[in-house]
Amino acid sequence: MEEQINKWLFNPIVEKIATIFIGIAFIWIIVKIIQKNLFSKIKDNDHRYRAKKFGSFIGYFLTILFVTIVFSDKLGGLTVAFGVAGAGIAFALQEVIASFAGWLAIMFGGFYKSGDRVQLGGIKGDVMDIGILRTTIMETGQWVDGDLYNGRIVLVANSFVFKEPVYNYSGDFPFLWDEIKIPIQYGSNYEKTGEILLKIGKEVSGDLSEKSKQKWDFLQNK
Repeated sequence: MEEQINKWLFNPIVEKIATIFIGIAFIWIIVKIIQKNLFSKIKDNDHRYRAKKFGSFIGYFLTILFVTIVFSDKLGGLTVAFGVAGAGIAFALQEVIASFAGWLAIMFGGFYKSGDRVQLGGIKGDVMDIGILRTTIMETGQWVDGDLYNGRIVLVANSFVFKEPVYNYSGDFPFLWDEIKIPIQYGSNYEKTGEILLKIGKEVSGDLSEKSKQKWDFLQNK
C-alpha cells in the first residue's frame, strides 16, 4: 500500500499537475495584488478600467504559457493531433473566435470605451463593460421616450463590430446636432421672434457652442 502511494506521489504527471496548480495560483495572486494595490489607485475611471482588463489578459496569457512550458516535453508527438483538433475547434467556435477578435479590435482600435453611448447590433445604450466575448450595454429607448434607460441590460457579441456599423455617440466629438422646429404665424414680427429665440437659446445652452467648437477643432487636428 505504501509502495503504491509513493508511486502515485512521485508520478511525473501528478508532479506536473501539482506544479500547474501552484504556478497558476501564484500567477493570479500576483495579478490580483497588482490590480488591487496599483491599478486601483489610478484616478481616471477609463484608465483604471483598461489597466485592470489588461492585467487580467496578462494573467490568462501567463497561465497558458506556464501550462505549455510544463507540458512542453509531451507536445512533440501530439503536434498532428493538436493541428487536427485545432481545425475542428476553430470551425466549431468560429463565432467565439470572431468575438475575441472583435474584443481586440475594440480595445486597440478605439471603436468605443466603457461609458460611451453606442448603437451596436441594433441596440442603443451606454457601455457598462467590455468583456472578452461580449459588450454589456444599459439599453435606452424602445418603449421609453427620449434617451432614458428602459432597465434592460443587453449583452452584445463583440463580433458585431465586423458585421454592422458601430455608432458611437460619445466619440472624439461628444456633441450631437439636433433640430427643433417652432412654427411662427404668418405676418409675425420675425426679427423680434429671432431675438427672443436667440436669447432663450443662449440662456439654455450657455457656453456649449464654444465648447463644441473647441472639440471640433481638436477632432480636425486628430
